[in-house]
This record gives sequence, C-alpha cells and structure tokens, in this order.
Amino acid sequence: MAVKEQEPPAPEDVLPTRRSCATSEVNERLIRTVDGYAEARAEIENRTYRVLSAGVALRTGCTQIPVVVHVVYRNAAENVSAAQIDSQIAVLNADFRAANADRSTTPTVFQPLIGDARVTFKLASTDPAGNPTDGITRTSTTTTPFKSNTDNVKSAATGGADPWPSDKYLNLWVCGNLQSGSGQALLGYAQFPGGPAATDGVVIVHTGFGTTGTAAAPFNLGRSATHEIGHWLNLRHIWGDDGNGCSGSDFVADTPNQAGPNFGAPTFPHPSCSNGPNGDLFMNYMDYVDDNTMYMFTNGQVDRMQAALDGPRSSIGVTGPCIGKSGKELSKDFPKDRPKDFIKEDPKDLIKDSPKDFVKDRPKDLIKDNPKDLIKDNPKDFVKDRPKDLVKDQPKDFAKDPIKEQIKDNGKDIIKDQPKDGNKDRPKDLVKDRPKDLGKDFVDDIPKQLRDPVKQLGGEVGPIDPGPLTGPLTGAGGIGDPGGVFGGGATPFVIGTGKDGAAAAEPDQGADGGPLLGIAQQLGGLLADYASAAATGQLTGAEVARWQQLASVYAQVIALLG
Repeated sequence: MAVKEQEPPAPEDVLPTRRSCATSEVNERLIRTVDGYAEARAEIENRTYRVLSAGVALRTGCTQIPVVVHVVYRNAAENVSAAQIDSQIAVLNADFRAANADRSTTPTVFQPLIGDARVTFKLASTDPAGNPTDGITRTSTTTTPFKSNTDNVKSAATGGADPWPSDKYLNLWVCGNLQSGSGQALLGYAQFPGGPAATDGVVIVHTGFGTTGTAAAPFNLGRSATHEIGHWLNLRHIWGDDGNGCSGSDFVADTPNQAGPNFGAPTFPHPSCSNGPNGDLFMNYMDYVDDNTMYMFTNGQVDRMQAALDGPRSSIGVTGPCIGKSGKELSKDFPKDRPKDFIKEDPKDLIKDSPKDFVKDRPKDLIKDNPKDLIKDNPKDFVKDRPKDLVKDQPKDFAKDPIKEQIKDNGKDIIKDQPKDGNKDRPKDLVKDRPKDLGKDFVDDIPKQLRDPVKQLGGEVGPIDPGPLTGPLTGAGGIGDPGGVFGGGATPFVIGTGKDGAAAAEPDQGADGGPLLGIAQQLGGLLADYASAAATGQLTGAEVARWQQLASVYAQVIALLG
C-alpha cells in the first residue's frame, strides 16, 4: 500500500527562515488596549523583585503543569499527529529539568549558570467538565493567516479553538501560516502572566513544533515551545528588548548584558556591549538562535519562573517531590500517595535536588540580617502600592479560613508529628528546640499577627501608579547586576512607580515586615530542619505530610509579606 505523501504548505503560507517571536508585540498591544493590564504587569514585576530581593524560597520540589494542545488545521500536514505532540512534551520535560543531552555543549565558563527549572509538563487527563481526555483538541478551519495582533487562533468564533480555563491548564495552540501584525512569519508567541484569561497561553507554528512529523530544520528540536513557555512563566528576551541599545534588561542578574538577538548558530565567544571575554549567552533558550544552538536556562531565570509559579501562576499545576531527570520518570504522574512514595522511592533525588541546597544556602543569620536587608533593598511601593483589596479581603479571609484551618489541623500536632528523637541521625535541634519554639511562637501568635497584616507591615496601601507605559526605568539596581536589573533602558515592561514617576525600587523604611517576618523566619528554619532530616531518609510518612502542610502555611505567610 502506497504511503500518502505529505501535503506541501499552502502557496500563501509564509514560513520563518530565522527565529521570530511576537511576545513583546503582544505585550505592548495589551498595554495599549486592555484596561488593568499595565497595572497587573507592574504589580507582578514589583512582587517578583520583592520576593527575590528577600532571598526567601517559596517552594521546593517540582511543579507538573497540565497541558492542552489545540491543533487548528487546514490540511493533513497541519493536523499534527499524537506522536509529534508527544515529542514536544518530551522536549519540554528535558529542557525545563536541565536534562537535555546537549546542555553539555555549554561553554565551560557558563556551565555553572545552568539551572533546573523544576517544572514538568503532562498532557491533561481530565477536561474542564471532569471527563477523561488525551489532552488534545482538533479543529478544522479555513482561516488563514493566524495573526498575533488579533489572537484569532484562540477563538472558535474567528476560526480557531477556544481555550480551556487558563488558571488550570497551559493552553498550547498549534497551527499553520502564523504571522505577526505586520505579516512577518512567526515561530510562535506567548502571553505574559497578568493578561486576559481568554487569550492566555502559547501559540506555535506546526513546522516549529516537536521533533518529528512536520517539524522542519533548523526549528525541529522543539525549542520554540521552550522559548515561548519561558515567556509564559515571565521570562523576557535575554537582550532586554531594547533593539541593539545595550541598555535594556531581562531583570535577571546572571545573564550577561547583550546588544540584541543572535540568530543562526554563533560561535563562542560572541561579545557585545563590552561583555567580553565570554560574550553573549547566546545558547540561552530566551535568545533567537536555531534550535540546535539553544540549550539552557540560568539559575536566575529559574528564580523568576518559580516566582511566577508562586504568584500569578500559582493556581496551575501540582507540586510534589522532584523524581529525577530521566524522560521515563518525567512521563509519570506525581505519586498519588505523595508522602508514602516520597520516602519509599525518592531519597536519592531528595538529597541531590532539594534538602542539600536548601540547608546549605539558607542564610545563617536570617533573623539577624534579613530584616535589615529587607528594609534596605525592598521597593518603596512595598506598602504604598499594595493592592487596595489586601486590607478589605485578604486579612479577613486569610485569618478566618486558610491560616485558621492550617493552625487547627497542623498546630496541635506539630510537636506530636515532628521527627521523633529516637533516631540518633536526626538533627539534634529538630526535636529539642524547634517544636518547642514553634508551639510557643508560631501556633500562639499567628492568628493574632494575621488579623491586620498590612498594619504590621507598617502603613496603609494605595493604588499602583504604573508610570509611563514605555521608556527608561530608574531606581536601584538589581541583585548583583552592575547595570541595574531594574535600571536603564527602554522597555515595554511596566514597573509600579510613585507620584514622582520614579520606579519603585527603593524600600519603604517602615515596611520591615514586623512580627510577620519573624514568623516566616521561624517557619523557614523549621522547614530547613525537616529538609535536613529528610536528607538522611529518616522522616516518616506522617512527618513528610506535616512538612508539606507547613510549607503551604509558609508560602501563605510569605505571600502576605510580598
């Protein structure tokens, strides 16, 4: 039986010859046309800065994100196969766990920067109505082209496919003849956190999707989706979207400043913006090089993505222990009985991936030094620019419901369910000191402290002033960034500003976190002790469950501080 030949692209199709992404274009359009988007972006960036400046880890482990792939096709070629979709999911799982084989080709000087994003992806198994699904929808269409300036692929009314709820799924559209508003051929585009739910997600042209089927060189290794999902998790282009000006910023301290996008396959070193001798980090997923030349995120980019998962993307995905980096393991669901499987199956990965770094890297003098640094480094709008509804809605609901329930369920049993002192290998202070202090300070004080968290933080809140929609940003430099992570350069991003128009990058001297910060520090220390005990494989299932529950309380307290 003769095999049917693959249909060629329609004659009107425009295929990309080098990497192209319309995410910045979409961001600027939403700023101009969607009420509240500029303010949402400002608050997301301000929160990200506050969280990363405080140096507090909000979560450990890995987050598995359910994906729905909407295939929108005009012909058989564009109706990509399940195998092609599976190949793309496999690439994402490898790239976001730093498990891709080609990461070893990273220049030696840049290898210490390689970061494991601790994010995995799985095709959804349940649709919004609760029915079983393979995570794929297929829509036949006659619409062409699909344009980034209209988002027409994202709606059935305009020839595309409607999204599934974007707070529960990553919507990933695959189509043909994808173009920018000016008619440039695109590999894809994404929407940053904070945009309209009806258009939230990622779009990829079918010839740049996955590693088989219609995927075509030099975009046949699935990296277009890696790049765009990086945007979806709040990463910027590595050169800062300022053309070739050397003054933009991606708000990441460990990515070298570079003039503009790199295309094709540059050779190392490739200097620009006086960043020699090592030059541009062109092998980063957020540059514009070919698929076979990009193969890493940095640790700083990982921090930004994790801040997004703890903030504007917190409703999506399931968080659990990291279970290793092999493709076979990553294709599995997280254990249904997490505490039991956590101890039984994962002690080696636990030691390698989480507790070791958590204990080693936590500041020794957290209580002594952190409040001072928090006052010094936090943005001025820490209190002033807090959303208005924080006072009205958050304290009442927060104190009444989640924290109260956490205390009700957890506080009384903290001492009972702590790691038992019968094991000589446990950290000594885990039983002797921490439960006693926690029972005295944390359990007794949290309800009182959380009745008025804004008051504890040192003032009233006010509306965010987004400042100019584009233009240079001023203010304090970023963490370890000589050029200023939040300083200098034209940018389409919006940072909250004060009345004088200056970017909010200096702290409010009264916003030291108050007693609430002390609670967070005690919890952080307790979680570190649990991590230390887990590193020797000594926790029981009940103790791991308590660890997870306390981590949830910790994240909620930090959310109030942020």
